[in-house]
Amino acid sequence: MDWRSVRFDWNRARAFLVTAEEGSLSAAARALGMTQPTLGRQVSALEQELDVVLFERVGQGLVITPVGLELAEHVRAMGQAASRLSLAASGKSQSIEGNICISASEVYTVFLLPPIVARLRQLEPKIRVELVATNDTSDLSRREADIAIRNFQPTQNELIARKIRDDTARMYATPEYLRKLGQPQSASDFSHASFVSFDATGMLIDELNRRGFQLDAANFPILTDSYIAHWELVKQGLGIGLMPEKIGDAEPLLERALADFAVDFPIWLTTHRELRSSRRVRIVYDLLAEMLA
Repeated sequence: MDWRSVRFDWNRARAFLVTAEEGSLSAAARALGMTQPTLGRQVSALEQELDVVLFERVGQGLVITPVGLELAEHVRAMGQAASRLSLAASGKSQSIEGNICISASEVYTVFLLPPIVARLRQLEPKIRVELVATNDTSDLSRREADIAIRNFQPTQNELIARKIRDDTARMYATPEYLRKLGQPQSASDFSHASFVSFDATGMLIDELNRRGFQLDAANFPILTDSYIAHWELVKQGLGIGLMPEKIGDAEPLLERALADFAVDFPIWLTTHRELRSSRRVRIVYDLLAEMLA
């Protein structure tokens, strides 16, 4: 390889790629943890190094040029290679001290992880824990997290996973709201009920109707993409919501809306294959598996 032909700084190339993917300097600066002026200087310096125009300045925004689009694919491949290098190096580390990032849904992060993190802090106080509370799927290959708790089995070859157990979700509402509905005893009794929805696709309505309910969009007057907001709205008596039974049964303000209704789903613990050989990741992974079970 002719190393003399490489005429650019990787940090500047990374700044360009993140700007292209995020769509603005401000968003890219937040993603990289640097100031916007510093990031802008790095992108400008890369343009000078390569003698190309990567972005057109349109008003207050940026529009990537055709040349920028073409080069972004090459830089993206470099970024993936750098990520693989980082993963491989992390997997060889046998040091316990350091960071561990765990990704889980809002519900699991709020209700299930705190006692596990407390136990981890007792056992291994040198491990610094970062929790990513997200209802989206974190990309473990891109190091968005070291370990993820998911409700589906991963299919990527580079990931390894362990099924921890099956969980069960049930419907909950305040006693006052259920009295207002006339204490419904079957799925058909909920035709005039209001539900607090967290699903904009209609899949929840379809699933409930498949189970004998007779619902349409009018039964879902409130929609939120936050499960925590969903739960608080249910606690305010604004409708019926779904929650894992261990969490729902422990809430004194609510009760099961229909005793025999249940939705089962799995809990999977996932990490990248490279990281499984890291002593720190292995310790946290095993503790999560033990306490989630």
